[in-house]
Amino acid sequence: MFSIQDVVTTSKTGEDGKLKLVSAFQLMQDCSELWFESEPEFEVYMHRNNMTQLLAGRQVDIIRVPSFKERLTIQTSIYECYGYYGYRNTIILDEANKPCYVTWSTGVCVNLDSGRLSKMDSDMVKHMHFDPKYDMEYLERKIVVPHGELISSDPISVMRDDIDYNRHMNNAQYIRIACEYLPLDFVVRRVRVEYKKPAKLGDVIYPRLLRAENKIYIQMASADCVYAVIEFTA
Repeated sequence: MFSIQDVVTTSKTGEDGKLKLVSAFQLMQDCSELWFESEPEFEVYMHRNNMTQLLAGRQVDIIRVPSFKERLTIQTSIYECYGYYGYRNTIILDEANKPCYVTWSTGVCVNLDSGRLSKMDSDMVKHMHFDPKYDMEYLERKIVVPHGELISSDPISVMRDDIDYNRHMNNAQYIRIACEYLPLDFVVRRVRVEYKKPAKLGDVIYPRLLRAENKIYIQMASADCVYAVIEFTA
C-alpha cells in the first residue's frame, strides 16, 4: 500500500465548492505514478527495459464528493500482475478515514520505442508487494455502448497543455472534456473509462454522446479510430 496526502484547494473545486471529477482522477493518477517509489526494483526494471505502464481502463465508484479545504488521503495498491497487465485499487479517503472514491484499474506495459505491448518478467513480478483486492463491485473493463444514435459535438484539438511525459494526452483530460457534455442536473455516481488509443498533440477528437436510462456514454473518436469510451452512471 502506498499513500499520499492532499487538500481540496481552489484549483481543484468547481463552482459548488466541491472536488471536480477531473481533479479526483488526477489525484488517483498522481498516487499511482508515485507508487513506483515503493517498488524501486520494479522502477529500475522498467527504465532498463525502456518500458512504461499505460492506463487501459478505470472504474470509479463515487460515495461522497469532498468539499473545499478537506484533507484527503489517497491510497493505491497492486492486487494482481501477470503478462502484460497489472491491476490496482486506488482509494480516496476523507479525514475520518472513510472512502469518498473507490476504484480499480488496469495498466498495460508497453515499449516506449515501438509502442507495442511488452510482457513483464515473471521473476520481477515475484518480488513485488501485493495487497488484498478491495471489496467493491467489479464491472468489465471493456465498455459496450448501447445501440442508438450517437450525437456528435464540435471537434476538439489536442493542445500542448494536454500532453504528459508519455507524449500523449493525459488520461484525466478525457474526463475534463467529457464532463462539459453532462447535463447540470446529472449527478455522477460511477464512471467507467476504457482507454483504447492515446491521442497525441494535434489530433482532433470528435466527442459523440448517447444517453440511455441513467447512463451517458461519451465516445472520444477521430475519423478512423476511437481514443476512449466513457460511461457515466447517475
